[in-house]
Amino acid sequence: MSYEAVPGFFQQDSVQGGLDGVLPRFGLLEKWTWEGLKEELARLNASSGANYKLFILGRHGQGYHNLAEIKYGTKKWDDYWSKFDGDGELTWGPDPELTPLGENQAKAAHDTWAKEISHIQPGIMLCSPMSRALHTCQLTFEGVLPSESFNVTIVEKCREEYGEHTCDKRKTKSEIATLFPAPTFSFESGFAEEDLLWTPERETVAHAVARAGDVLDRVFAGEWGTSDYVSITAHGGIINAFLRSVGRPDYVLPTGGVLPLVIKSVKP
Repeated sequence: MSYEAVPGFFQQDSVQGGLDGVLPRFGLLEKWTWEGLKEELARLNASSGANYKLFILGRHGQGYHNLAEIKYGTKKWDDYWSKFDGDGELTWGPDPELTPLGENQAKAAHDTWAKEISHIQPGIMLCSPMSRALHTCQLTFEGVLPSESFNVTIVEKCREEYGEHTCDKRKTKSEIATLFPAPTFSFESGFAEEDLLWTPERETVAHAVARAGDVLDRVFAGEWGTSDYVSITAHGGIINAFLRSVGRPDYVLPTGGVLPLVIKSVKP
C-alpha cells in the first residue's frame, strides 16, 4: 500500500515544529470540531476508494538519556557517551526510565486527553516496548480511559531507531510483562523474549522508515482492529520515520509531545 499525509485538519500540518508539545484539542483547527472531523473521515472512507485514519502520535516524556544529551551536548552524546550505560551520576542504559520532568510531561498529555476523550477515543492503541514509552502511555491514559478500553499492544517495530546507543536496548519480554502487566498491556504475536534487534551498529534511517511502513501496513490491514482512530506512543526518531513513510517532512516534537495527523492509504 502507499500512504500520504492529508493536511488541513491540525495546526501542526503546516509547520515542522516550534509549537508547544501538547496543544489544546491536540491542535485541531478552529474550523473543525471533532464531530466534523469524524464525519469527514467517514465520508472519505465511504466515497473515495481509499482508507483514511487519524493517527495521534505521542512521544515519550523526558528520559535519563535525554537528560544526558542535554548535559553533554548532542555531538559528545552521539560520538561517545551514548555508548555507555551512565557517567556515575546519571544512568541511561539499557532502557532508561522517565525523569521526574518526563513523568510530568506525560501527565500534561493525560490532562489534554482527559478533556478530549469524550470527543475522540482511540480504538487502536500501540506502544513501543521501551520502558520510557510504556510508562508514558500508562501515565497518559490511566484514569482517562475505562479499564475495558485501555488495551495497548506492545509492538517491536514501534521502538526507537536502535543499535549503538545503550538507551535503545530493551528489557526482556518477561521483565516488560512484570512492569506493564496484562490485561492493559499485551504483546503482539511473535514478540521475542530477548532483544534480537539491537546491535553495536546504529540502524539506518532508511531501515527505520521501512519498519514504520510495515506498522502502517498492519494497521490498515486490520491486524489490531478496524478503528479509524489510532494512538501510537513511541519516540522522536520512529515518529519521524512514520512521517517520511507518508511523504511529510520531519517534525521537531518535544519529549512528551503529541502529533496528530490524518493518513490516507491507497492499495496498488
